[in-house]
Parts: sequence; structure tokens; C-alpha cells
Amino acid sequence: MPGWCVPAAGDSTFMKKLLPCLFLLVAVVTEPLARAASSGGKPNIIFILSDDLAMGDVGAYGQKLIQTPVLDRVAREGTRYLQAYTGTSVCAPARSSLMTGLHMGHCPVRANREIQPEGQMPLPASTFTVAQLLKAQGYATACIGKWGMGMFDTTGSPLKKGFDHFFGYNCQRHAHSYFPTYLYNDDQRFELPGNDGKGVGQTYAQNLIADETIKFVRANRDRPFFLFYSITLPHGRHEIDDLGIYRDKPWSQTQKAYAAQVTRLDRDIGRLLDTLAQVGVEKNTLVMFAGDNGSSFAEDSEIGRLFDQAMGGQLRGFKRTLYEGGLRNAAFAWWPNVVPAGRVTDEPWAFWDFLPTVAELTGATLPRGYRPDGYSLLSFLRGGPAPKRDYFYWELHEVGSIQAVRFGNWKAVRNGPSRPIEIYDLKGDPSESRNLAATRPDLVAYAESAMKAARVDDPNWPMKDPPERKRKAATKKAE
Repeated sequence: MPGWCVPAAGDSTFMKKLLPCLFLLVAVVTEPLARAASSGGKPNIIFILSDDLAMGDVGAYGQKLIQTPVLDRVAREGTRYLQAYTGTSVCAPARSSLMTGLHMGHCPVRANREIQPEGQMPLPASTFTVAQLLKAQGYATACIGKWGMGMFDTTGSPLKKGFDHFFGYNCQRHAHSYFPTYLYNDDQRFELPGNDGKGVGQTYAQNLIADETIKFVRANRDRPFFLFYSITLPHGRHEIDDLGIYRDKPWSQTQKAYAAQVTRLDRDIGRLLDTLAQVGVEKNTLVMFAGDNGSSFAEDSEIGRLFDQAMGGQLRGFKRTLYEGGLRNAAFAWWPNVVPAGRVTDEPWAFWDFLPTVAELTGATLPRGYRPDGYSLLSFLRGGPAPKRDYFYWELHEVGSIQAVRFGNWKAVRNGPSRPIEIYDLKGDPSESRNLAATRPDLVAYAESAMKAARVDDPNWPMKDPPERKRKAATKKAE
């Protein structure tokens, strides 16, 4: 209480001094409640998607060399997931799955597909997104960071897919530079003088992107909002404007830059969470965080080795494979007094569960005929069990067509349509080192039927075997 509210002994003007204090107290107590009431009781929703952050990069998952104090705090104050799955193990289709609630058997984007001179294969006009769902519910919506699902003159523009505001990189190829020559504010390109797009410049793009998230939250503090914070860190190229605490480490320049990128990611998430508290909406805000795929690096690579991204050999595979190391990502949920604090769970969920979760959370009705593949996680987020399902399904069409399906604790992988199905017991063998296909023909048969039932043929994604050299790399240590 301010000093001027404390009366001196015998002060006859006490009530005159006390009344302003009472008004101040009422305002402090009721302001957050008023904001919640103005939003109609609907919670704010933030999904933070990190580009290529590995599970093993975060202190809460055992990282010792890279500092991530904010995400470690989020783990303590919220729930940490040990088996959270991406939509598939590269950027564009993973994001498409998150936005549409569709797994790779039905998703219209099932690989990265470049469009020149800028952009990626767009989401079709008929595709329904979580942003469209929330905009119809009266939410302010923004995508800040990276999009990668259609340029502004296509059906996949973020501004045509439910977002009121966009800021950052539309094209994921453009997003490889942290010192780009330009960014976008909505669909308007603005230049960044002094940047060469090749790692040298005056403006580190992430600084502008982080600032924009703060501006959006402050501007929409009095109404429900959805922020898709699609942060590019720590995706390569590994460029950073300040190596910080890693400057004098006895590591390579790439290793220092990677660690600094992860810690910068952590710091900027901290700024966002601090802003939620400052404007009084943190208790009415669900924050979910995930990487968009597993590790980007092989276990014996420069970065994978130093930072132990395979987590002591616990996870096999990496980006562009469908083994656990490519599909599992660091993931947290945080919502004070709603999401249990300190909970750690190994029950699985996947990106395509996000849209159904948001629908239940906000009471939204899905468009007639639109059937997401996911299940609502609302009860799970609040501390209940994960939803039951027959299987999880993935496919990817980068250098060929690969598939995976998880049913119970069994995992099946097929590295090409003419390749044999591999079977792994994730409970007894999470590193997928023992292929049980030869002794479990029943599981092979079930996996094959599930792979067939889960997908709808699409002329954009014909099933084809990868080249032999790629197949050998993908199936290294498979048998």
C-alpha cells in the first residue's frame, strides 16, 4: 500500500485518505476479472512452435550445456510431455497438421514443396484451420514468426486462413536467414536496410518478431486472442547477433551459435510470459509449446554429439525419418491453476489433436462435414488420461514415401512402399533397436492394414520408394 495511505496517529483525515486506497484496491483486484468478463470467459490461447528444437536441447529433458531457465520453469509450473508427436518430421506438413487437425493420411500438405520465386505449396481454399475456428468465436488471431503454407496471393495465405494479423517470414526458405533483407507485416513487405540475407546485418529478425508478440498481447489484452508464435529459432542457418554466455566456450562456432539460439528462444518466451502477467491475463491463458519435429541432426553430428540430442541413445532417428527421434518433440502445457504443475506424462498425443482441443475448450462447432483426425486433449491437459485411439499415423514424401503407425506401445515403420514393415516395442525398446517383424507377423499384418486404412490417395503424394542410397541412410541400424 502506498505510504500516503497509512494514517498518522490521531489523523482526523483518515477516512479522506482511506477512500482513494479502497478504490485502488478494488481496481487492482477487479481489473483481471473485468478482462476475463470482457472476453466472455473464453481463455486466450497461445501455441509456441519452435523450428527444429530437439527434446534433448532443453534442461527439463536433461540438457546440461545449454541454459533454458524459462522452459525449465514452464515444466515446473505446468506439464511436460515425454511422448508428444509432430504431424510429421519436416516443417510445412507438420505445421499444416497442427493448423488443420489432420494427420498425414488426410492432410493436403505431406512434404515440403517449394514454389518459386517465393513460398511453399499452399493449403487449399477448402481447408479449415484452427485460426478460422477461433476467429468465428470472436478471437483476435495472429501468426507471428514463420508461416510456410502459402504466399499471400494463394489460397494458403495466413490472412485467408483465419489470421487477422501476420508478421515475419511467409516463405520457409526465406526464413533460413536471420538477417534477411525484408520481412512482412500482414501482406506488406518492408525492407531491412543493412542486412545482406547471408548472415551479416544490422537487424536480427527474431528481435522484431519477439517484439511483435508483445505488441499483439498488449493490444488485445481486453478480448480473447489466439497467438500462433511460430518462432524460427534454432533452425539453421545458425546465425546469432550475440553468442552471450557461450562466447568463450571451447566449442566450434556452429555449436556456440546453436546454443545461443536455443537460449535466445528461451529468453523470448520468457518475455512473452512476463507480458501475460503484466497485463493481468496469465490466469486466463493456455500456453502450449512444442518443437516442430525431433532433432535435426544425427547422433554423431557436430551438434547432435556435443549436446546429446539422442538423449544417451534413447531416441533413434532425426528430422526426415519416422523413427521416434524424428517424431517426438519437446512439449509443454502451461495454464496456472488449470494445467497441473510439475506433471510429467508419457501418454502420447499429436499435433492433429490441437484443433479438436480448441473446439471443445471454446465450445465451437466444426463446419458440417469437417472431420479432424485428432481427439480433444482438454481433459488430459487438466490432469486426466490421454484420449484412447486405434492408432497414430504418419507419412512423408521428401525423397520417397515413408510411413509409420503407432498402436498401443507398438510402432511400425516402412521406409518405402515396397520395403518390409519393421516392428518395435516402444515400451521395452524405445530406441527402436530390435526389429520384431520376423517373430510378430500378426503385428505386421495389423500395421499394414492400418497404413492402408489411414490414408487417402492424393495425386500430389504418390507412394514411391526412395533412391537406394537414401533408403540405406534412413534404415541405418534398422535390423
